[in-house]
Amino acid sequence: MDNEVLITNQPIVIDNGSGMIKAGFAGDPIPKINFPNYVGRPKHVRVMAGGLEGDIFIGPKAEEYRGLLHIAHPMEHGIVQDWNDMEKIWTYIYSKDQLRSASEEHPVLLTEAPLNPRKNREKAAEIFFETFNVPALFISMQAILSLYASGRTTGVVLDSGDGVTHAVPIYEGFAMPHSILRNDVAGRDVTRYLKLLLRKEGYTFKTTAEFEIVKNIKERVCFLSPTVQKDETNQGDKSQFTLPDGTSIELGTSRYRAPEVLFNPELIGEECEGVHEILSGSIQRSDMDLRRTLYQNIVLSGGSTLFRVNHQSPDSSWFIEDESSKTIVYGDRFEHKLCLTYALNQIALSVDKGMTVG
Repeated sequence: MDNEVLITNQPIVIDNGSGMIKAGFAGDPIPKINFPNYVGRPKHVRVMAGGLEGDIFIGPKAEEYRGLLHIAHPMEHGIVQDWNDMEKIWTYIYSKDQLRSASEEHPVLLTEAPLNPRKNREKAAEIFFETFNVPALFISMQAILSLYASGRTTGVVLDSGDGVTHAVPIYEGFAMPHSILRNDVAGRDVTRYLKLLLRKEGYTFKTTAEFEIVKNIKERVCFLSPTVQKDETNQGDKSQFTLPDGTSIELGTSRYRAPEVLFNPELIGEECEGVHEILSGSIQRSDMDLRRTLYQNIVLSGGSTLFRVNHQSPDSSWFIEDESSKTIVYGDRFEHKLCLTYALNQIALSVDKGMTVG
């Protein structure tokens, strides 16, 4: 088939996140594929001929049988650490169980975090061209696609996922590389810190599969609190979480202490800025004439921006919705009042929607 014809075929979009991987065809309203970006290998000996077959599990099967598996994440902090496992996941995306398409017939749009090593991009291109024989490949920053998804060409995107947090200012479609700030403290670090806090509360999670349970606890129970010190005194407020085996555990202060890692990385020994400082610093690095516009067009993206806020606290001013402008004012942690796009309900798909812009 002529290469020009192949390039005009519907492109395949792969949002290659550290925690979740999403894929589908450009133009579709939602991704066809959405599963954890990890590989599972059996950690026990198979003793029955009719038992579960396979030496490697990816996608829904890896989720279903994770208790039998050793879970390995091929990506850490937005950078691929195990290219063999990453290639297996990409191969699975093209398989009959998922997209059911030939890689040679569709161009590919692949996302990556900003300020990644050049060799990471080169290796990805090598695999897609030499192994999958794709007719064309474009690698884009996730933040740019999130801004497109919000219907803007100007703004600053604060993207915080499982592996990377970054702020990217964009003005009229032009990214400003000198103003991009990145921090490798993100959702997976919150999960690790929550695991430590739960251990102090008497609940131990040891295996790689149980680490995924802690991640589920984080997503279901954890929240942000603007009054952490006051909440520490309210020891009676607890939440119940039911584990896969049916037992229940009680969570107290760990629910809001774990996400504090995003704002105070020193809690886990990291000497870097919090997400609020990254966002503000990124805007301050931009030209003075652009700052006001950027402050008025802030877009949140990534799973770690989906933590709910403890609205039950009477002093809470973390998010204050402004009905007239459909924006949210983000107060306590900034010197400036910032207007954020009220897109919290669609952030999970924002990158994919941005990819459909054509």
